[in-house]
Amino acid sequence: MLFSCIYILLVGFTNCFFFKMSWSASDFSLEGDYVLGGLFPLHEIEQETTLFSAQTTECFRHISSKFGYHMLQVMRFAVEEINNSTTLLPNVSLGYDIFDYCSNIKNFNSALRFISNNGSIKPKEKLNNYKPKVIALTGPYGSTRTMTIAPLFTMDLIPMVNYGASTYPLSNKLQYPSFVRTIPSNKDLIEMIIHIIRWFGWNWVAFLGSQDDYSSDGLKLFNEYISNTGICLAYQERLSLNANYSLTLKKIDILNINVIVIFALPQYASKFIKAAIANNIQDKVWIASNAWSMNQQLPREPGIEKIGTIIGITERLLSLPGFNEFVYKARGTTDVGHYDAEGDVKSKTCNQVCHYCSLLTAEEIINENPSLSFAIYSAIYTIAHALHKVLQCDINECQKNTMAKPYMLLGEIKKLDFILNGRQVKYDDHFDPAISFAVVLWHTEVNPPQFQMVGIYEKHPEITFTIDNTLLTWHDNGSVPFSNCSVECKAGYSRQPGGFHSCCFTCKKCPPNTYVDYSRDHYTCFPCAEGEWSDEGSTTCQSRTIVYPQFTEILSIIVMVSAACIIILLIAIFCLFAYNYDTPVVKSAGGSMCFLMLTSLILSSISVFFFFGKPTFVFCLLRNAIFEYFFTVCISCLTVRSFQIISVFKMATQFPKVYSLWVKHNGQWLFIAFVSFMHLISCVIWMTVNPVKAIADSWTFKDQIMLICEMGSTISFTIVMFISWFIGFLCLLFSYMGRDLPKNYNEAKSITFSLILYYLTWIAYFTAYLSVKSKYIIILNAVAQVSSINGILFSYFIPKSYVIIFQPQKNTPAYFQTSIQTYTQTISRT
Repeated sequence: MLFSCIYILLVGFTNCFFFKMSWSASDFSLEGDYVLGGLFPLHEIEQETTLFSAQTTECFRHISSKFGYHMLQVMRFAVEEINNSTTLLPNVSLGYDIFDYCSNIKNFNSALRFISNNGSIKPKEKLNNYKPKVIALTGPYGSTRTMTIAPLFTMDLIPMVNYGASTYPLSNKLQYPSFVRTIPSNKDLIEMIIHIIRWFGWNWVAFLGSQDDYSSDGLKLFNEYISNTGICLAYQERLSLNANYSLTLKKIDILNINVIVIFALPQYASKFIKAAIANNIQDKVWIASNAWSMNQQLPREPGIEKIGTIIGITERLLSLPGFNEFVYKARGTTDVGHYDAEGDVKSKTCNQVCHYCSLLTAEEIINENPSLSFAIYSAIYTIAHALHKVLQCDINECQKNTMAKPYMLLGEIKKLDFILNGRQVKYDDHFDPAISFAVVLWHTEVNPPQFQMVGIYEKHPEITFTIDNTLLTWHDNGSVPFSNCSVECKAGYSRQPGGFHSCCFTCKKCPPNTYVDYSRDHYTCFPCAEGEWSDEGSTTCQSRTIVYPQFTEILSIIVMVSAACIIILLIAIFCLFAYNYDTPVVKSAGGSMCFLMLTSLILSSISVFFFFGKPTFVFCLLRNAIFEYFFTVCISCLTVRSFQIISVFKMATQFPKVYSLWVKHNGQWLFIAFVSFMHLISCVIWMTVNPVKAIADSWTFKDQIMLICEMGSTISFTIVMFISWFIGFLCLLFSYMGRDLPKNYNEAKSITFSLILYYLTWIAYFTAYLSVKSKYIIILNAVAQVSSINGILFSYFIPKSYVIIFQPQKNTPAYFQTSIQTYTQTISRT
């Protein structure tokens, strides 16, 4: 099989060059010290077919391409300009040998001629000894054509400075070591297309290509690069020239795709756009790749203005100073071909024939698609600058005796960095050029159609992409067309997947205390961190306010000052009672038991100070436990005191034995000790089995974290409260029974008032605690304790202190004896 292919190639080469031997100076050739090769598509084959024939394709028998002839003239112009230069390659002339390259598979003749030496090819010749016909070449146009013949040149390291092959695999220097290009690769082109799509916020696009390496590489790169960009490829297809374009358009319309990328060669793009016009497709956005973005015929198609907006991508610098004058001059002197009566071509070599070229006017050539003009121009100048370095040229002359081999140019090309018509020409390690794209808008509504530059894309010295939105006159009433699978969610809404494509979704409002962060994930409502909160439908969380009664708050100060005053007052009364210990008032108040009551009230008052400040375990432990225990001790003393008075005045006469036992065994102290012990046990159980602890209440208020003390075990807390309230009830009962005792011994009113105040205060507190959540509930707890202490202080101790200080005449045994006698006489009468 291999030998058959080689045979076909060699026979085709022989057929073309040995049966059509005549050669003359023309557009296709120029003598020079160093010859450059050129491959341009002066003709295009509509559709390639594989024929098992050794005959080389004769391009002139196929469709003519003015675009190809324009490119040929650019090469000729660049060579002439260099030959006329006094600084670049002085005293060295460049020549060229140009071929019409129209086929992917049957144009090897030109490639073989370039690598031949006097008509022969020696594959095993060493690089130092081998001298092919051309020192370097440019072309051909198209990625598939380039990849087909590139191995023939790269095996001998002949620089192949290409102007029209952008497929990314050609950047692989292991496979194509001598391939250099002056147009950006598909990688850069696809990146720019993605920049355009993202600039306008589109994410629902179609990608259409042709069945060649250029389109397949672009489609592969597009699929790869749109990952993690939010862009969805809604439809993709690689079309042949005889495909059903109408069916493709219907599929795109059904999917509601309004942005269509056509990454194809001009003949495919032209068929698709014409099909869109014929099918009355309207109001779409068409993104044209550089292969057809500056097409001169397509914008003139009738009805093209109705299909929507066409945005193209091309090289930024398109004009070549002096080129127009060169073409006008060439039209008057160039002999492009002579034909005899039978139409046979004279003085032409195989695929150096152009029937229509002599018919083209200078204006037609000049006005042809200029998108690759600078690429060809810079390719010729790249070769010239590299040869200038190899020949060790200065501003006056070059060292002609220096042996210049094709492979020597490669090392110099890699180091080149020069300015050409204001553009920097340099190459990276893959022999790819500096990127400088332009975004052009097609104005098809005017005659003749115009191309307006509306944006730029550069990668050196840094990535720069911008589009002037004011220059874009969209078909949709001036607003940017919509091309998204789903309408973007409002702020605070997360996406819910609605199909295969990530761009298709429904929107769901994020619940409270969650938020959606579009920079992280569009599909998740993230929970707020501890110490943060958010409303429903939020995009951020806010810090919660840490709330607890602080020492510096006014209410806190008022309560603490009140507690401090109570303590001072209790201490003063303690001292007053101690000083007047032997007086009747102190003895009637309980004698030594008063000091236990006063001490208990002082200790109970101290617990108030633990309600303020940041709660800790110790604070939580002391704020309620101290009060509950010592206040219960105080109430037990009041209970005994009430019972003892009743015993003296009533039980002593009715139950003398019981009274005798009560007095003999110090019943009052036994009762106080028993109650105190039982209550101490209940408090210890409350504080140890399930102790109170400081917690952060983050569920009551969305924007606050309340630092509170958890009450601990409900059962043990209930037992503690029950003991305290039960003793208070007994005290209230005994004081009621002694309501008719002598005035000096009658404590019913004071005790009843203090206990009713105690009950009402705590009932109010627990009602508020169960119905209202606030830091002020904690302050209310402290107020309840102060109020309970004040009830006993002001109803029991203050009146007695007043008598001691301001009514000393009532603090005498005689006065108390008179009260007892009066009570006895009253009882006896009844």
